[in-house]
Amino acid sequence: MLPTLLTLVFAFSHASANIITTAQLASSYDFVIAGGGVGGLVLASRLSEDQNTTVLVLEAGDTGDAVRNSIDIPGNAYYSSLLGTSYDWQYQTVPQANLKNRPIPWARGKVLGGSSAVNGMYLVRPSQLEVDSIAGLNANQSGASAWSWESLFLAMKKSETFTPPSTDIQQQGAIQYNLASHGTTGPLHYSYPGYILPIVGNWTATLDYIGIPPSPDSNGGAGWGGFIATSSINPSNWTRSYSRSAYIDPLPFRSNLAILPNATVTRLIFSNTTSGSAGLNVTAVEWAAGRGAATSRVGVNKEAIIAGGAIGSPQLLMHSGVGPKDVLDAAGVPVNVNLPGVGQHLQDHLSTQVVFKTTAETAASIKGTSQSSNGTSTPFLSFINSAIAYANSTDLFGLDFPSQFQQEIMANLSQSVGTLVPSQDSTVLEGYKAIYSTTAQKFLTSQVGQVELLFSLTGTAVGGDSSIAIQAALQHPFSQGRIYINSSDPFDYPVIDPQYFSHPADALLLREGLKLARKLGQTQPLNASISGEVSPGASVVTDADWDAWIPGQVGTEFHPGCTCAMLPQSQGGVVDANLKVYGLANVRVIDASVYPLQFAAHLQAPTYGLAEQGASIIRAQYNGVPPPSASTTSTPTGLPVPSTTSVSTKNAASSHASQMPFALLLSVFTAALAAGSF
Repeated sequence: MLPTLLTLVFAFSHASANIITTAQLASSYDFVIAGGGVGGLVLASRLSEDQNTTVLVLEAGDTGDAVRNSIDIPGNAYYSSLLGTSYDWQYQTVPQANLKNRPIPWARGKVLGGSSAVNGMYLVRPSQLEVDSIAGLNANQSGASAWSWESLFLAMKKSETFTPPSTDIQQQGAIQYNLASHGTTGPLHYSYPGYILPIVGNWTATLDYIGIPPSPDSNGGAGWGGFIATSSINPSNWTRSYSRSAYIDPLPFRSNLAILPNATVTRLIFSNTTSGSAGLNVTAVEWAAGRGAATSRVGVNKEAIIAGGAIGSPQLLMHSGVGPKDVLDAAGVPVNVNLPGVGQHLQDHLSTQVVFKTTAETAASIKGTSQSSNGTSTPFLSFINSAIAYANSTDLFGLDFPSQFQQEIMANLSQSVGTLVPSQDSTVLEGYKAIYSTTAQKFLTSQVGQVELLFSLTGTAVGGDSSIAIQAALQHPFSQGRIYINSSDPFDYPVIDPQYFSHPADALLLREGLKLARKLGQTQPLNASISGEVSPGASVVTDADWDAWIPGQVGTEFHPGCTCAMLPQSQGGVVDANLKVYGLANVRVIDASVYPLQFAAHLQAPTYGLAEQGASIIRAQYNGVPPPSASTTSTPTGLPVPSTTSVSTKNAASSHASQMPFALLLSVFTAALAAGSF
């Protein structure tokens, strides 16, 4: 009886006053938001600050109240994960030709809070160069300055309340941070775990030994090098801070805010008239509780806002008749707006890991610490993986190869456009060129990371609790895929085809990242705690060995984006710089699908900033105040920006890539491009 009573009290204490039932639903709202993840709940909270504005959120998933311990306790992201349950959409890609024809699972949160309720809690921001590149791609559009680093940096800070680590945690983990790069009054809690394993303190020292320096301010626009990342943790009770607990649960009852769970938006309903050149007007949103359930409609007085993520947002647009005409015709959906870029430009972070046996304690080996059931956790259970690094092309290849690698990639642009883009629409092809060229010319030889390295201390399937892993993840893929519907039923999952490794540069970059991960395990001081390599092991030595092993191992890092890209319509864009969908007068998309290119970062932190910025843009339009923008540029507050050849002599001497014959490496890459595969 007592445990049941405690559970009920716990659930009641977390219940939001603004979550409603179907019986409480009004006939219309000013803003109807499709999706209650990061974007949707930030928008709901901010837009409803205006008391004369009514806001409804329709979320396909449940509230999550029944599984709050799995959500709230950070360590349960590993030990009691909701992935693979009804709180996970459990998507899969189509079999990937370059990954041994394997379909790749794509977990996404199906719960109020979206993936922020089930993810690994990393809060890693992109670098200034990456963010400013988005503004540059949209430079000729009104509102593009809202997406400069200066402006988005302020929006990310607005979202957060940062709490520094304790002195003990900081010293043990060799943690560096800059208070000036963080916010102090936002809804989302940023901090570090209340417990840290001693081996974490060896991470940045080991990276530094091979020439990847520690970052003194990874959040200030120079997010490369090695560091201990901030995480979405509330240090007052060592719980996950996510979009629901940060932006919704603390609110008092607001009569102008309603959040309806278990409500899947099936399509947008348009009027028969247009608003001149602005396009079609949405007058209502259709939704249903599930497959086979009756559909209902709720009126839209001002705008419909789509916040379904990289999969859900293009899917909803297509089921509403907005998307590539050939796709809609084949699926039996009447075309309202032929918008070829919907679902295109799909990019993702692909990763796998090198696993080692260790003599050190891991989180998995000591995870027996008790946990309470009242919404708090012990400091130990606040421990999550957060040691990270971003290795640039010089770190991967040494001094000589990056510029030649860049030249080869650009020389093959026409071939890639002709053979790798999953669309023949001229605007989509132009968008591919713009993204490809930006990735190659601005990122590839810069200090920005090309591969992310993650230090995992929560056990592995192949090595058990007394194992650690160093994961490597491709950050700026040249491969682009698509998401599309093949049915008129909105409850049928869309087809997801990221076309992993369709461009051979991706396989080469990730291979060198994994070799670097192995090298870290062999380097002091980390190697003092490692007793052997478990995977891939002694059978993988040569490049050919790696190339045979990698396709059977890699999977997603769960960072899909770019499927409703913010680009000019002439480049296959779906939304403009004000996040409005082309051809629609009163519809915006505000989530990670609007990024036109991938970041060397995790998408959670920039998406909180994106949603804050989107709310400011909308409120400016309806409240008669200037929209967010930035008239000046800033220098990142972290590391200085050296030339692309500025590396320590230690790195040049120890780099495994610098010892590789340059001509051989270049010839292998060139041959792979010519063959179309690795």
